[in-house]
Amino acid sequence: MSSVSEGRIPDSAVRPVTRVPLRAALRADDGTWIEAVYDPCTGDDDGETAIVVAHGFTGSVDRPAVRRAVRAFSRYVAVVTFSFRGHGRSGGFSTVGDREVLDLAAAVAWARSLGHRRVVTVGFSMGGSVVLRHGALYASPAAEGGDGGAAGGVAEREGRARARTGAHADAVVSVSAPARWYYRGTAPMRRLHWMVTRPAGRLVGRYGFRTRIHREAWDPVPLSPVAAAALIAPAPLLIVHGDRDPYFPVDHPRMLAAAAGDAAELWLERGMGHAENAADETLLTRIARWVVQR
Repeated sequence: MSSVSEGRIPDSAVRPVTRVPLRAALRADDGTWIEAVYDPCTGDDDGETAIVVAHGFTGSVDRPAVRRAVRAFSRYVAVVTFSFRGHGRSGGFSTVGDREVLDLAAAVAWARSLGHRRVVTVGFSMGGSVVLRHGALYASPAAEGGDGGAAGGVAEREGRARARTGAHADAVVSVSAPARWYYRGTAPMRRLHWMVTRPAGRLVGRYGFRTRIHREAWDPVPLSPVAAAALIAPAPLLIVHGDRDPYFPVDHPRMLAAAAGDAAELWLERGMGHAENAADETLLTRIARWVVQR
């Protein structure tokens, strides 16, 4: 799975914020088609802010846990959801967190094209690692002298060209994310690695979980989540993790928060399991309120 270059494309004209649900096919910068859904805010808002939700591995826009998050978030702000490559009706193959940053960038740029001036990314599990890396790779116009390109040092380390204009996040929320790649310290993660790395596992992924997984190993290895977390500032960062997460123990969120320093806020949730399936209405509402307050 090789990291591909991100070419700049022209910005689309900004239209007034829409108040109707939309479905769209977006094209990532490497040409992969990504299904996306826009849900307008159902409450009172100023139309400035949208949340872009990045689901976990084997998820999609229509999974019940993702739709539950949309319902909770849309009471406060508009919401864009999308299916990562290899998931749902999107094209391509899952690279388990590498090229997925291009899918997220396309979704963020789409939210801005719909008229939202402020976009916050909220990612779960694999999506949580993607929003961290996206937050490091895509700088705000203010941070980049007004051109909205990729963060220079990170772009150079990942071998990337300038990023799509307008694809940056104004704040980042990472839920149940790993701090480091190749973690096999829990039984669920050992099973996941079997599914990703073995031909029989990829068949299980395709037909059992409706997820098409790329056969090739990462080359080069993408920037790790903990390294990315250190590069997101000055954008606000919220790290959320359950103390009963069966995939990643609590040293992972603590490592992320330590790397981010004062720019990050850490919520360790008592009794919570893993990712969007474990995020209840109360937690989702607190996340939405954090987004609005920032």
